[in-house]
Amino acid sequence: MRQTIFIILLFTCLVVCQSQTNYPVGVQRLLEAYSSSITGYDGTSIILRDGSKIAYSEGENKSHNELMNSNDIGDIFTYPYIKGEVKHIPKNYDPGRIRNEELLKKMYGSTSAEVQKSLVTIIWCPKLVNQKLRITNINGVAEQLQKISKELDKHPELRDYLYSAGTFNWRKVRGTDRLSSHSFGTAIDLNVKYSNYWQWDCRCTSEDTDLEYKNKIPQLIVDIFEKYGFIWGGKWYHYDTMHFEYRPELLVN
Repeated sequence: MRQTIFIILLFTCLVVCQSQTNYPVGVQRLLEAYSSSITGYDGTSIILRDGSKIAYSEGENKSHNELMNSNDIGDIFTYPYIKGEVKHIPKNYDPGRIRNEELLKKMYGSTSAEVQKSLVTIIWCPKLVNQKLRITNINGVAEQLQKISKELDKHPELRDYLYSAGTFNWRKVRGTDRLSSHSFGTAIDLNVKYSNYWQWDCRCTSEDTDLEYKNKIPQLIVDIFEKYGFIWGGKWYHYDTMHFEYRPELLVN
């Protein structure tokens, strides 16, 4: 009897695993990164834990501005995110800056009040900073940020960069109608004193402006965040070097 059950389970696993290998790569990454929120794919849409669906599409040629405002989930993978040190960022190469607001609302909450129901308080770098931060516990975000905090706490030489961190803030991205990832409790900004933001540096708001990249954040901080599923805004052509957000789908191998 046990042998029969084992064979059935093994066959089921093989069928499921084989079917998933036929999914678009982006779908596979989403399923792996958000297994507690995304449960499947029906060939046209990803399926959320509550049974709702979001159409999945990719591959259409879009301008930079169209990508920034795209509702197609597959577009979030347009620019591959490269882990580790990056020395040159081509114009408009913004890996992770493209987000799908519908998916974020489904996972974390569609209003400030809904998001706040899942926020928990962590102590950020208790030895070096000892600051309370509110972050979502959905998809293990708070747990991962605590791991980052623990590692950073071992590096007193990084203390100045870690002060005055900010997390949850229901707001739109400056100059747009798009919600910031801070709205969903999935992002953290480090000390603004040691940060660079493209709009501040160029004193402009046009996405078409030719930018001169600037950064003061040490690579060690970036490496530690990436280790636990957070991408860095310093890898965007439209750079935001204080900014880190939980986007494990872009870090899945």
